[in-house]
Amino acid sequence: MQKIFASIVHQPLSYQVGPLQLTGFGLAVLLAFVMAQIIAQRELTRRGHDAEPIGDLIFAAVIGGLLGGKIYYAILMRDASALFSRAGFVFWGGLMGGIIACYVVIRYKHLFFPRISDVAAPAIAAAYSLGRTGCWAVGDDYGRPFNGFGAVSFPHGAPPSTVANMTDLFHIPAPPGSPPNEVLSVYPTQLYEVALGFVMFLILWRFRDHKHAEGWLFGLYCVLAGVERFVIEFVRAKDDRFLFGTFTGAQVIAFCFTIGGAIWMYARRNPDANAPGIYAQPQAA
Repeated sequence: MQKIFASIVHQPLSYQVGPLQLTGFGLAVLLAFVMAQIIAQRELTRRGHDAEPIGDLIFAAVIGGLLGGKIYYAILMRDASALFSRAGFVFWGGLMGGIIACYVVIRYKHLFFPRISDVAAPAIAAAYSLGRTGCWAVGDDYGRPFNGFGAVSFPHGAPPSTVANMTDLFHIPAPPGSPPNEVLSVYPTQLYEVALGFVMFLILWRFRDHKHAEGWLFGLYCVLAGVERFVIEFVRAKDDRFLFGTFTGAQVIAFCFTIGGAIWMYARRNPDANAPGIYAQPQAA
């Protein structure tokens, strides 16, 4: 079973569309943003509000997310040239960049941030789950060496899961005498995050009609996303584990998101006249 599963990932998915090369990651990210827009628009409409601004917010999220992800990666690598590479779209940087860009649009359009963040919460979780399939498709963001059930190998990953890359890039020691070009089997952390992202979506969808003040659901998303990422980082192959002892930079950010989300949930805990679970009909014009 292990060998069959490991053989699934051999050559990263890539499609040539005219002069453009569309990778499995790019396709997954594109579909993730489309899914997020559909969910957010339908949810805002269901709550009795005009969903027209969602298109502008998704556009802002795309621009802010891409810039944020690249800037975070360049800072992490301490290399400004990383801004212009095809790699390095880091999730936490993308999420923070997307939130900042959307907040600017929200202020410009005089929208209510807690309301928008509430409908965005399940949309982000669903997009995250779908987006992680792109990491699987190109062999990126895999786990530490692992030989148990479900282990996979990435001979053509980004980068390949070889002994040399584990030791040189991720500072993970290999057994003495291991050939540098030996391909190691690893934890399929991308699939773990696909599953956990979907679970987050289901939880947020279940509580979307909460009776707290608007914005409470986004706080719950921050808690769930922070806990999910903090846990998964323990089995991820990462190159920033040396920054904070045994913890990665992503775990530090995840911890801050969890605490911030809990504080936001507490601040928005009281029932509100406009809570999603209270208003069911569109407000009169």
